[in-house]
Amino acid sequence: MKNFLRTGKKTSRALLSLLAVQVLTAAISAEALAAKPESVSPNGVKTLSPEGGIQSTGPWDLGTRAGDYVYVAGMRGIDPATNKLVADEEGRIRQAFMNMKLVAESEGASLQDA
Repeated sequence: MKNFLRTGKKTSRALLSLLAVQVLTAAISAEALAAKPESVSPNGVKTLSPEGGIQSTGPWDLGTRAGDYVYVAGMRGIDPATNKLVADEEGRIRQAFMNMKLVAESEGASLQDA
């Protein structure tokens, strides 16, 4: 029984240490995601997440730029002020286009360039 208690204490300490490492890692990861520095691939493709835009809803940014081309796909009608989906259908469509416009304008493009 004495050995069991010792093992239990060692196990508890090991689990607490592991938990502390995981919490610290999660905090560092959250800070890195919040900072979201501009990312450019080895081939020169840049990810886009302009200031004032919505928060991406997945592990991707709002758009990419490759050479002279800006790509925006899968945009949803999310209000950047609240980060919530706009309530009515027409409003969601209008907001999705405004969100796409913001991404394009962040790279110097306009709606006339589309």
